[in-house]
Amino acid sequence: MSLPPLNAVRAFEAVGRRGSVKHAAEELSVTPGAISRQIGLLEEHLGISLFKRSHRQVTLTHSGTLYLQSVSDALQRLSDATDEIKSTKGRDPLHIWCPMTFGLRWLVPRLPAFRAAQPDRDVVFTTSLGPIDFSARTTDVAIRIGQGTWPGCASHRLVDIELTPVCSPALLERLGPMTRPGDLTRATLLQSAARPGYWRQWLEAAGASDIDPDRGITFESVSLAYQMAMNGAGVALGQLALVEEDLRTGRLVAPFRQRTDSGDAFYLIYPNRLIGDPFVMLFRDWLLGEAGGGGVRTA
Repeated sequence: MSLPPLNAVRAFEAVGRRGSVKHAAEELSVTPGAISRQIGLLEEHLGISLFKRSHRQVTLTHSGTLYLQSVSDALQRLSDATDEIKSTKGRDPLHIWCPMTFGLRWLVPRLPAFRAAQPDRDVVFTTSLGPIDFSARTTDVAIRIGQGTWPGCASHRLVDIELTPVCSPALLERLGPMTRPGDLTRATLLQSAARPGYWRQWLEAAGASDIDPDRGITFESVSLAYQMAMNGAGVALGQLALVEEDLRTGRLVAPFRQRTDSGDAFYLIYPNRLIGDPFVMLFRDWLLGEAGGGGVRTA
């Protein structure tokens, strides 16, 4: 590949287009002498004259006219390619990791609003029970349950996890009203293997120490426990932020007034290296708006 000196090509194109060394120098923020030297360098490289020179005037030779057309086309293609690559900066998809139940019941119903606000931004959504590896660069942000501290990550509190039993209206019709925690002895407890201590926590807070917190049916995901509760198979321990819509529509009911703060919350987290990333910050601000606030912690 035989390339001419590119600074000299720019100087030549500016002089040929403007028809003036002075105007080309002003455009490129250099001196007229520098422009003349670059033109001379290019002519030496090519072995031809590109301009006819007279007092305070330059005119393209025939070869110069042909070369200017080719150079202008090439520079325009380079400019277009540069604009295109700059316009796509930051448009890589945002990779979101999220627990299945939180995704289905809280985040996914809200995502269309984010998409509508950022129609040119793509999102890749992943749910998994495995560990998150930010170093692999396959996850940008994640939703995690915890108390706000993850090494090397910024975290924002989204929604607290309050607990209360939930079941279907049909179950209460079949078993009779439940007004005291002790009435749970008449029902099957629907458990989540992901949060095995939550039933014990609620029962202890409710003073129902005579009920075995580990009995019943255990599911890998709390989503399955909620679905079985809606089917009338038993009583699940609801995380209120995730069953609000079901309670509102009557698919589930909360028979007891006792609500227990688990001490945990759902957090948005991302590695400290992404603090300030434009797309991550857009998603963070939108998500915190949906959640109603949330401070930041870094570790």
